Amino acid sequence: MIVSSRILMLRISLLLLSVVSINVFAVTEAVDIYSDQQLISLIRSNQYLQRVKADDCQLVQDIEARAEVLQQPMYQFLWGEMLNNGVCVKAHPSRGMALLQTAAEQGSPEAMVKLADYYYRGKLVVKDPNRAVQYVLPAAANGDLTAKMILVRLFGQGYGSPADYELGYHWLYNSIFDDDAQQKKASSLLQMLAAKMPASIVARAQQPQLYTR
Repeated sequence: MIVSSRILMLRISLLLLSVVSINVFAVTEAVDIYSDQQLISLIRSNQYLQRVKADDCQLVQDIEARAEVLQQPMYQFLWGEMLNNGVCVKAHPSRGMALLQTAAEQGSPEAMVKLADYYYRGKLVVKDPNRAVQYVLPAAANGDLTAKMILVRLFGQGYGSPADYELGYHWLYNSIFDDDAQQKKASSLLQMLAAKMPASIVARAQQPQLYTR
């Protein structure tokens, strides 16, 4: 009877152990590293830091390696933002901003836009909207729609060089928009900038091809 009881207890213990093992495996199931396209989508929807946290910070070492060793711009952006905001790691803004700068120098429009945002809002750096223009201008020139929207907003608020207003207006006016809401926002920004420009310059900037003297 005692032996039977011990066998029963052993079976129960093994069953409980198997259940716990299954639950632990389910919680710690490996997460695949993000593709560049996934990261772009997460960045544009401002969900990139939430995604890292939702994945239980499992990819921290992979993200760091791809940013620091492989020097991939999208991962420099992500790792920099994790350091700037203290997500899954101890906050280290000086290193985070340096990574964003490096990504921007490699041509990442996402990094250019983020740096422009930091300087426009004065977060982690001294507020300097004119420097924000300097960061976002190359991204706008390369066709990034978010950058073009920000650039025209900055120009409309009086920042940057008036000599560049026509070019910024031209880029946004001739853009293709994702939806009506985005188009209406762009129209509002263009109207604000147009008020700072002669009518003849506005008309010229609206042409499909910009011919300046």
